[in-house]
Amino acid sequence: MSKINQKSKKLIPSGVWCIASVTVLFGYLGIIMGVPNMLNTIMKTAHDLLLNTVFYLMSICVITGALGRVFVEFGVVALLERTLRPLMRPIFNLPGVTSLGAVMTFLSDNPAIISLANDKRFASYFKKYQFISLTNFGTAFGMGLLVIVFMASQGYYVAPLIGLVGACCGCVCSTRLMQRFVLKAYPQYAVEDAVSKEDIEEEEEEDKKTEKTVFIRLLNAMLDGGRSGVEVGIAIIPGVLIISTFVMIFTFGPAVDGTYNGAAYQGVELLPWLANKIDFVFEWLFGFHDPHLVAFPITALGAVGAALSLIPGFITHGWIDGNAIAVFTAIGMCWSGFLSTHTAMLDSIGYRDLTPKAIMAHFCGGLVAAISAHWMFWLYTCIAG
Repeated sequence: MSKINQKSKKLIPSGVWCIASVTVLFGYLGIIMGVPNMLNTIMKTAHDLLLNTVFYLMSICVITGALGRVFVEFGVVALLERTLRPLMRPIFNLPGVTSLGAVMTFLSDNPAIISLANDKRFASYFKKYQFISLTNFGTAFGMGLLVIVFMASQGYYVAPLIGLVGACCGCVCSTRLMQRFVLKAYPQYAVEDAVSKEDIEEEEEEDKKTEKTVFIRLLNAMLDGGRSGVEVGIAIIPGVLIISTFVMIFTFGPAVDGTYNGAAYQGVELLPWLANKIDFVFEWLFGFHDPHLVAFPITALGAVGAALSLIPGFITHGWIDGNAIAVFTAIGMCWSGFLSTHTAMLDSIGYRDLTPKAIMAHFCGGLVAAISAHWMFWLYTCIAG
C-alpha cells in the first residue's frame, strides 16, 4: 500500500498540488468578486491593516515593552513572582510574573505579551514549554478593557463581568492544553530553561559594570524596552497582513448594495455561511436565539474590533440579550483576533512550527470561555430571579 502511495506521489509532482490549491482559492474568489475587484480588495485590505492595525499594534508593543522593562529593572516583576506564585502555579502552571502579562494585554492587546517575552530577565522565570504557552495566555486577555468598556457603554454591566470570568476559564483551558501539546511533541522542554544561564549572567554583568543613577536606569529601561517593541512590531507584519487579509475576505460580505467595487474589507462571507449551517449547535452551546449572532465569534477570530462594530446593529434589530453580551465578552476577549496574530507572535519568539498546535488549543479555549459564560449567566439569572 505504501509503495502505491509513493508511486502516486512520484506521478504527481508536489508543485502541481500547490498550483492547484492556489488556482482553486483565487478562482473561487475571482468568480464571486470579479478578478479586478478581488485583487483591489486584497491590496487595499492589506494596506489598511498595515496602516491602522500593524502600526497600532507596534505602538502597543513599544509602550508595553518600555513599561515592562521598567518593571523588570526596578523589581516589580520579582515582587509579582513572589506574591502571585501560589495562585499562578496551580491554576495556569506558570510562574507568578505571568500575571504582569495578563495585566498588560488586558489594558492593550495580544502582542504586549511578546514585548515582555523578549526581555531575557522576564523569560528566565520560565521553562521552554511554559514560555511557548505565553502566547495563548496573553491572547486570552487581549483588549479586555476595551471589550468590557464597550459592552458597558451599550447598557450592559453585569454580563460583561460574567464574560470576564468566562474568559479566565478559557485561558486556563488554552494555556494548559498548549503546554500539553508542547510537552507531547518536545518532552525535553519540561526541563530546559527558556533562556540560558549564560545569557542572564552576561546581562547582569553588563549592568554591574557601571553604577548608574536612577534616572539613567529608568531612561535605559524605557529606550531598550521600546526598541524591542519596534522589533516585535516589524516581526508581526507578515503574519497580520497575510493571515488577517484572507480571514477578512472569508468573513465579510459585499458592499451595502450587494455589489463588489474593490474596496477594503469586502469578501465572500464563506465563514458565516458555514456557521449558519450549524447554527443549532451555537444555540445549544452558547444560548444564541438568532443565527445572525454567529457572526460575532466568527469575526472575532480575525479582529475583535471589527466584531464589536456588529453589536449596535444587533441591538437595533433586537437580536441581542444579556446572555449574548456575556458570551460575546468571553469569546471576544479570549479569541481577540488570534488567527491574525498568533502566527506572528509565535514567529517572533522563534517557535513558528508550533503555530497549528497553538491555534487549536486557543480555539478550544475560546469555546470553553463562551460555554462557561453562557452557563454562568444562566445561573446568575436563576439566582437573581
